[in-house]
Amino acid sequence: MQIREHAEATPDKPAVILHPEPAVVVTYRELEERANQLAHHFRQAGLVEGDTVAILMENNEHVHAAMWAARRSGLYYAVINTHLTPAEAAYIVDNSGAKAIIGSRAMRGVCEQLAEHLPNGLPELRLMADDDLDGWQRYPECVAQHPVTPIPDELEGDLLQYSSGTTGRPKGIRRKLPHVPPAEAPSALTVLLGAVQIDSNSVYLSPAPLYHTAPCMWTMAAQSMGVTTVIMRKFDPEEALRAIEKYRVTSGQFVPAMFVRMLKLPEEIRSKYDLSSLKRVVHAAAPCPIDIKKQMIDWWGPVVDEYYSSSEGAGITFITAEEWLKHPGSVGKPLIGVAHILDENGDELPTGQAGQIYFDMGGLMEFEYHKDPQKTAESRSKQGWVTVGDVGYLDEEGYLFLTDRKHHMIISGGVNIYPQEAENMLITHPKVLDAAVFGVPDEEMGQRVKGVVQLVDPADETPEFAEELLQWLRDRLAHYKCPKSISFERQLPRTETGKMMKQELIKKYS
Repeated sequence: MQIREHAEATPDKPAVILHPEPAVVVTYRELEERANQLAHHFRQAGLVEGDTVAILMENNEHVHAAMWAARRSGLYYAVINTHLTPAEAAYIVDNSGAKAIIGSRAMRGVCEQLAEHLPNGLPELRLMADDDLDGWQRYPECVAQHPVTPIPDELEGDLLQYSSGTTGRPKGIRRKLPHVPPAEAPSALTVLLGAVQIDSNSVYLSPAPLYHTAPCMWTMAAQSMGVTTVIMRKFDPEEALRAIEKYRVTSGQFVPAMFVRMLKLPEEIRSKYDLSSLKRVVHAAAPCPIDIKKQMIDWWGPVVDEYYSSSEGAGITFITAEEWLKHPGSVGKPLIGVAHILDENGDELPTGQAGQIYFDMGGLMEFEYHKDPQKTAESRSKQGWVTVGDVGYLDEEGYLFLTDRKHHMIISGGVNIYPQEAENMLITHPKVLDAAVFGVPDEEMGQRVKGVVQLVDPADETPEFAEELLQWLRDRLAHYKCPKSISFERQLPRTETGKMMKQELIKKYS
């Protein structure tokens, strides 16, 4: 289904609610009309199927209209990370070949500096939401003269997603367009939303930035089903609980770092809010420590489901809370694609042995890395299966378990060490809010294991507690897996979808 059907059937139903206050509500009628007007504007400017629109906006009332307008015009839409510098944002505008850009008042400072970093200049069509900027059209005023009805040549577009760039330049992930009207386009997310029991009566909470793949795609998929999507301007652990109570949220998607922050709230705050409306929530994006997941299920009940996928859409697995309690640590069985575990030679490994995870997608959701044929080729096996570099194994029942990312592996004295195990253990310590374990250069061993933690109370940042924490960890893990030393940071560098930016830490501590 498309939002148009809901705009006709339930025009006054909220499609988007921005939280927290001042709350802004966009109804289905308003979302449909705004998307149509902007689509007309794109066509008037000469944009055609396969062109790209760059969107540089925070979580606001306009971003979904911009995405829907691009999507129904057969365009790619690149939603840019709002934390990037002007030079970094300009790289994506240039690399994507954007023919149009739409910014916002909050991002005006970045937009003003884009031109000096673009070798071919700014895109010809430039829109600025709720503000004036020389050479930019003020939106939504600039589309007011356009019809609120659909453009006559609607075609399905797609997200042109750029990775977080935690290991270098962000890479564009581009899928082939289907060349069909939106009503005829397939949606791989329909199966996943059905698995977590989302329907037109649901109220879906999205606490993460919409420039990330999952929040972007899930909110649009939910809207296509007539769901009310509650969009947090910025994640705050208590505000998330308040939103659940206020809007009677039934569904939502989180990352483990959000679970940790909510669990570390004082008990009087955690117990203050009525969360009984929750039916199913889901988490993804980063590995969740087993103990953290158990605590969430103890608190919210057996409604905390999990899926594993990637920005590339290279396979999707899913596991319910009930299944997970029987298979703790698993990310589930394949929901889309067939999973295979391969060794370094590209040969399939037997059950229980860890290797690189590949999926046979049968041509579904085929992707390429934009303007990077070498990286695209490296993502394929000799069998034609696809990978994003994750490492894991399948058990005898076909449940997938993640070990770590291949590029996170530490080689110390010839021994392969995956840091996720130590990180998962450290995060369960009551005084630890976040943790990162990684390899740093060592003359004798090649690399040594280093740990950096963020504490709940900065007053605990003492050499004595660092030694206490090391001993606590050694009592629970093999010593070779444990850091040789632990340092403290007031804030660890994570993206807002929970991915640790380890390169920053490696550079600092090497």
